[in-house]
Amino acid sequence: MFLAQIHVTYKPSILDPQGVAIKNAMHRLSFNEVDAVTQGKYFEVTLNAESKDAAEQQIDSICDTLLANPNMETYRYDVKELANQ
Repeated sequence: MFLAQIHVTYKPSILDPQGVAIKNAMHRLSFNEVDAVTQGKYFEVTLNAESKDAAEQQIDSICDTLLANPNMETYRYDVKELANQ
């Protein structure tokens, strides 16, 4: 059993309007040291796979086809093996 922790964010070339709005709100609250904010999505996926490599291949496929828009977003993940339960 494996746990994948997945982070999906906009590519650097894509405008992130929610990130800009959050940054502006931070500035209004006097957090003026903040230069940029990137807003994204976070997913945890638990899956059965024969190996870590097999789990990573499944996660790549899931991200490419469902969780991230490859034209606008990028993703990164960490896959950890869970202790036998």
